[in-house]
Amino acid sequence: MALLVLIVLGGTLGWLASILARTEAPGDILRQIALGMVVSVTAGEIANDGTMIGSLSLMSLGTALAATGFALVLYHAIAGRKLRSHT
Repeated sequence: MALLVLIVLGGTLGWLASILARTEAPGDILRQIALGMVVSVTAGEIANDGTMIGSLSLMSLGTALAATGFALVLYHAIAGRKLRSHT
């Protein structure tokens, strides 16, 4: 159940980041959702002592939320810099 919660959390944060950044291209939206899922699951598993069997602690949920937010902000900073340098 913890794994499912982290996947949904990461996907939702990636989708919200694409809305806030006003991303138009479907490939970019899917990339942000996938990035959110991967970072959320990885950070949540590390914070939950390397296991997804059992319950999800509040600490691992917060860590997954913060790490996903940071990764998406970093992604937009890098993607924005590449976009500006090509124009």
